[in-house]
Parts: sequence; C-alpha cells; structure tokens
Amino acid sequence: MSETPSSDSIETRISATRSELAQTLDEIEDRLNVPKQVGKLTAKVQSSYAENPVPWIIGATAAVVVIGGIVAWAIFGDD
Repeated sequence: MSETPSSDSIETRISATRSELAQTLDEIEDRLNVPKQVGKLTAKVQSSYAENPVPWIIGATAAVVVIGGIVAWAIFGDD
C-alpha cells in the first residue's frame, strides 16, 4: 500500500524545485550577458598580462610577422 505524501512534503519539494529553477535561470542569464562576459575576459587577460607579459609580446610579434607575410605574399606573389 502506498502512502500519499503530506501537503507539507509537497510544498517543500515545490519550493526546492522553484529555487533550483531560479538558480538555473540566473546562471543562464549570466552566461548570455555578453557585456558581463567581455568584462570577465578583459579582467582575465589583464591579470594574465600583468603576471607575465612575455607570452603576450611573443604572440603579438608572431601575429604581426604572419600578417606581414600574408600581405607580402599577396602583393609580391605570382599572379
């Protein structure tokens, strides 16, 4: 024979489910908030650069060399 749940038990489960849903919706909203995510990424990059700028300088130099090579190839390459 099955017991029917009490109304207090049902209310407690409903309240817990609502709370979980609200938390999930807040997390989704946070992830879809582009300005907030850009701000987090900017802070992360600034912190990384402040800790050790050498990889950033090497990466920027490499990017300039690659882009310069592509431009030179496009200008002076065989047509």
